[in-house]
Amino acid sequence: MIPESEIGKRIREIRKQKGLTLEELAGKTQFSKGYLSKVENSDKAPPVSTLLNIAKALSTTISHLLGETSQPGSFSLVKKGERQLMARDGTVFGYSYETLAHKFPDKHMEPYILTIPPGIKKSPLFQHGGEELLLVLSGKMKFIYGNREHIVEKGDCIYFDSGIPHRGIPIGNREVKCLIVIYSNTKLTTVPTFKQTNSIGY
Repeated sequence: MIPESEIGKRIREIRKQKGLTLEELAGKTQFSKGYLSKVENSDKAPPVSTLLNIAKALSTTISHLLGETSQPGSFSLVKKGERQLMARDGTVFGYSYETLAHKFPDKHMEPYILTIPPGIKKSPLFQHGGEELLLVLSGKMKFIYGNREHIVEKGDCIYFDSGIPHRGIPIGNREVKCLIVIYSNTKLTTVPTFKQTNSIGY
């Protein structure tokens, strides 16, 4: 996988290879042109949901955007020490997350260990095609899904349609660590949207 500081440059490179302007990519993703410019010029990784929407708009995969090197075959083992960490410091774009299956080619699911830093009072709503599973490994947070709020803590697991706006906000002064698995539909039936242009999310 390429360094976090190179992800924005890679997105710009792939966009240009596809012959798309920033304005055209903005139309495909419904992100603002300014936000996409910030993503391309930042040395920090955007959140996974942003990468997912950009990848779909560019007719590619998150793995390709991240420059992940896969191995041929139908089995992947990633040892604990082989996880690749992104957004190490909890950036202005998103939380930190570790890759769990970067060796597997042409994945239909994207599994990560997500860490949400404490002290976040507000985060944007996210909405993208597909489904998600979220298992809380430590900490406690308020999870907003549509117009409903749920308290989830260690051991709790939620599975949801990620086409519904959602976000998570830590409760207390402890970080929240989760296993998340994102399943992306091969054909989007709804246009992915992003509810805020420059804030923390996943």
